[in-house]
Amino acid sequence: MRSLELLAPAKNLECGIAAIDHGADAVYIGAEHFGARQAAGNSVDDIAQLCSYAHQFGAKIYVTVNTIIYEQELNDTQRLIDQLAQIHVDGILIQDMGLIDICNRAGVEIHASTQCDTRTAEKVNWLYSLGFKRVVLARELSAEEINKIHKNNPDVELEVFVHGALCVSYSGVCYASQHCFKRSANRGECAQFCRLKFDLKDSDGKVIERQRHLLSLKDMCQIDNLETLAEAGACSFKIEGRLKDVTYVKNVVSAYSQRLDQIVKKHPDRYCRASEGTIEYRFEPNLKKTFNRGFTDYFINGRKPNIASFDTPKALGEYVGRVKELRHTSFNVAGTATFANGDGLCFINDEHELEGFRVNRAVGNRLYPLRMPNHLRPGLALYRNNDMAFEKQLAGNTAVRKLAVNMYFSLTDEGFSLTVISGRKKGQASVVFAHQLAKKPQRDNIIKQLSKLGNTPYICDEIKIEEDADRYFLPSSILSDLRREAIDNLLVERAVKDTVTDNLQENKKFCNLVWQPEYKDYPYLYNISNHVAKLFYENQGMSQIGNAFELDAYQNNPLIMQCRHCIRYSLGYCVKRGGEVPSWHEPLRLELSDGRRFRLEFKCSECQMNVYAEN
Repeated sequence: MRSLELLAPAKNLECGIAAIDHGADAVYIGAEHFGARQAAGNSVDDIAQLCSYAHQFGAKIYVTVNTIIYEQELNDTQRLIDQLAQIHVDGILIQDMGLIDICNRAGVEIHASTQCDTRTAEKVNWLYSLGFKRVVLARELSAEEINKIHKNNPDVELEVFVHGALCVSYSGVCYASQHCFKRSANRGECAQFCRLKFDLKDSDGKVIERQRHLLSLKDMCQIDNLETLAEAGACSFKIEGRLKDVTYVKNVVSAYSQRLDQIVKKHPDRYCRASEGTIEYRFEPNLKKTFNRGFTDYFINGRKPNIASFDTPKALGEYVGRVKELRHTSFNVAGTATFANGDGLCFINDEHELEGFRVNRAVGNRLYPLRMPNHLRPGLALYRNNDMAFEKQLAGNTAVRKLAVNMYFSLTDEGFSLTVISGRKKGQASVVFAHQLAKKPQRDNIIKQLSKLGNTPYICDEIKIEEDADRYFLPSSILSDLRREAIDNLLVERAVKDTVTDNLQENKKFCNLVWQPEYKDYPYLYNISNHVAKLFYENQGMSQIGNAFELDAYQNNPLIMQCRHCIRYSLGYCVKRGGEVPSWHEPLRLELSDGRRFRLEFKCSECQMNVYAEN
């Protein structure tokens, strides 16, 4: 039987606890430094609190230390990893190979971050040989490709992204932000180059597309493909969003957790959840009501059109109907949606621009904006990107997670004992009290007092009274003390992390480390930024070792992106897949409003688009 893990993001402690409460089996969170989301750092003390909370439910906490590390940062990074090991985090995500030995010495499990650019079975095998228990696969892989990797590496845990924002480049090999703005995506400082507007021109200067968001992708949503991914061999299903707020976490985690529960219920002999507890949801999750740029399932079932959002990189939200009739200060909507004062609405105007506005007053389907939008007209599709009623609902207490316990109340030679069992953990307590035959039945009061679990994470499933212990009198106050002590001992038992020692493969050298053809021509793709990482690759047999892109400021016409997204295909001109024969002359170039240009290379043999900066 295989465990299925729902892995949720946490910007902070509040988000992490909310993720656990709403059904996450694990949470990934950034520490104060060295995480690939610079704006989402947390103290070690907060991470320790999150670990204690999560471990009650058998849930896990993974910490992202997945930036490249500069030479002067090695000591601070080692200190951080040692601290994380001391608070019993369940794993650390890394991309810098110089951190492997540091993590091994600290005794902490390592996961290969998506920043490692893992697309092939060969690379997964190599990472496993180095001691990585889990590998986060590239977002661009299909279910068929994931299955091939799993069959070649059945002992490796495969983690896949299932929801959230998409990077247009393979993660870990995007240097556009560094090249253009001196902000490294490999250092958690991405400036979102891919969300900008571009002109698309051919080699003659002919404008093919003007001021479109040609690299901006829709958001991923694989909720209908979870079973396919499980069958392909994925065991951890990752939600993107370490910069998102707590309402996003509540809604998305709840939706995916309920869907995983359905899969487990459908295949109880094949799958189980990776953590424990039952959840009482107090709202109905709806992914369309949470921040999204429109949804795509990307390449999970092969290449398909409409994965990009050329009109806007901003959130559209849910479709709510079409504009019907305009008046001076109001308009009405044709559709079945209901509206509330304060709703945020938007539409794509005739110039392919997103316009948004706030509803000042809603009377049925007639809406009164604070100011009427300039380009609103009858027939336009309308979207809601801020649902006030839903946000208000999410602001409340939306879920309670509890662990079922069985209680065993019995006699001892000198008094009474209580054993509380939850899963494989148990807490015990006993009290010295004389066995005095009761004058009236005690069973109902014993059950009443022992089942008062209040604000603990437990709910009583069954109480067994053994050895006719209910024949004897025991005051309610002592029964309550007995229950509290047993529960306290159970909480301590559950907070202790189970440690499992894995027999890792022998670390062997790989002479061929050219994971993609471009790695041979552009050594900075290995992201080597310190002497420990350089020594690691030397020991692996690499002869041509270059510095990370961030350390060599002057690259000549550098490769700055590798994309599975293909502009030519998205515009309908992929001849290989039945598109029109284009009339333009290649190479094509993207051009920013300030004149900077980027050459596109369509590598049809690899079904890949490379982007090169022109100096």
